[in-house]
Amino acid sequence: MSLSLFTGFLTGLALIFSVAIFIWRLRLYNQLTRHVDRAKPKGDVKSGVLYAYTTGMAPWAKESTRLHMLSYLRGVAFHMGIFLGLGLLLASPWIHLLPAVLRGILAVGAGAGAVFGMVGFAMRLMEHNLRAVSTKDDLFAVLLVSLFLAVAALWLSVPDALPAFYLVSAVMLVYAPFSKIRHCIFFAYSRLYYGKFIGSRAVLPHSQQVVR
Repeated sequence: MSLSLFTGFLTGLALIFSVAIFIWRLRLYNQLTRHVDRAKPKGDVKSGVLYAYTTGMAPWAKESTRLHMLSYLRGVAFHMGIFLGLGLLLASPWIHLLPAVLRGILAVGAGAGAVFGMVGFAMRLMEHNLRAVSTKDDLFAVLLVSLFLAVAALWLSVPDALPAFYLVSAVMLVYAPFSKIRHCIFFAYSRLYYGKFIGSRAVLPHSQQVVR
């Protein structure tokens, strides 16, 4: 068995493990007792949920992003890089079929994501407010995902680096369910409950408000 096949097999096991742990965590979460809101709804819950998943995520919807637009855009670029990296991982057995030019473009995208991730890592170390609220897990998770993207870019340029890409991917997948990376799942839940709350309270922007 070649090194690429062996590390690819390990990555497959890591992916199965990660998915299984995420499912287990979600089952535990869904078994928790929910707070019952006894106040009479004043607005439309569906409008609130729609807002939470659409314009409520726009940079102008929150003061923190309006005042720190560059940081917001950096975060968006970093997360786009992560989605690209995961897509590359899933498609890795067939990437060699792509034209060299397209692989080069993908490498630039993954590399840019790694750079934006490292900028975020540096900001957490240098900016006193971010440093105060950053845990060791915050720092390691950002560093690990940035490394994942960097090695993805390397692999797209140097095919022999595929085993290294698989090994870093396996480590990230095993670590993800136990770290802040798991917000990729729970973020959807937080937006759901946020939308339901503000929708029922009729505190949406006037243009999107549906009052009962």
